[in-house]
Amino acid sequence: MRDILLIGLCSLAAGTVVGLCGAGLLRLLRGRSITVHVCVLLAMTVTAVVAGVTTVAQAMFLSPHDLQVVMVTIAASALVSLILGTVFGRRLAAAAMWAAEARDQERRMEAGRRDLVAWVSHDLRTPLAGLRAMTEALQDGVVADPATVAEYHSRIAAETDRMSGLVDDLFELSRIHAGALRLTPTVLPLADVVSDAVAAVTPLAAGRGIRVVATGESWPAVSGGAAELNRIVSNLLTNSVRYTPPNGTVHVEAGRDTREVWLTVSDSCGGIPEEDLPRVFDVAFRGTRARTPAGADGSGSGGGGLGLAIVRGLVEAHGGRVQAGNIAGGCRFEVRLPAA
Repeated sequence: MRDILLIGLCSLAAGTVVGLCGAGLLRLLRGRSITVHVCVLLAMTVTAVVAGVTTVAQAMFLSPHDLQVVMVTIAASALVSLILGTVFGRRLAAAAMWAAEARDQERRMEAGRRDLVAWVSHDLRTPLAGLRAMTEALQDGVVADPATVAEYHSRIAAETDRMSGLVDDLFELSRIHAGALRLTPTVLPLADVVSDAVAAVTPLAAGRGIRVVATGESWPAVSGGAAELNRIVSNLLTNSVRYTPPNGTVHVEAGRDTREVWLTVSDSCGGIPEEDLPRVFDVAFRGTRARTPAGADGSGSGGGGLGLAIVRGLVEAHGGRVQAGNIAGGCRFEVRLPAA
């Protein structure tokens, strides 16, 4: 019993010394990665065992042969422990990094939701006030001139259409974020999709003297939902038309790589500030433009800041990707989708 107590005390003393040294080392390495900390902890454990065994051997409780056997066993165990510690340390580091990114993304999404509520409230409140004022003027007979009455009717219809479009965008975005989007993949000629989108945006472009030009020698086929693909191209064209100065040009091009179909929409908007490029696809982001119902240019085409966010959601739902970049005198949006 006396020998066992002495062995325990020797091992405890050796382990305490190693533990204090290891604690100091961990304090010096507190800014390093999780993998480094795990490896240091494993090394401390092995070192404490080695120190305890060596101390016991020096006290003549182990023969040289037994000490050699124990040391070989400890060395083999230490090698396995360090390898496993390195592997699991890297996994822990990756998990911690993923968790941090998830928290950051959640915070960004929460901030985006708050901005969305504020901006949509602004975009709905102002036209509703105008609609109420025009409706009351018509009901009370304040406006009786036929030309003015016709103008009021036209403005009411335009504002109603704009708010209806905003509600549609909100509904589409909610489907994307809720994972409720169900695609019906169909092989479609991209030329037909672009042609329909160009026809839809032509009245808006013509009102500002903007030409929408689709160029390409061979238009590829793409697999995806017809309505969703049309929404992608229409939103990109509408965004470019809104931010292109009057009498400008919007170019649409398409082609195919080995495994992907690409489509680009280029305009002459003057470019996007570099600090805004990573955020152009965020919900409710509209850069430095004035947030007014009539749009920054007074054309009556102001958007809710949802079009590009919907584009990204729909493109990613198709297994593709979208990016924005600046070109000479403007910017270009590029969509890449799996080829049919």
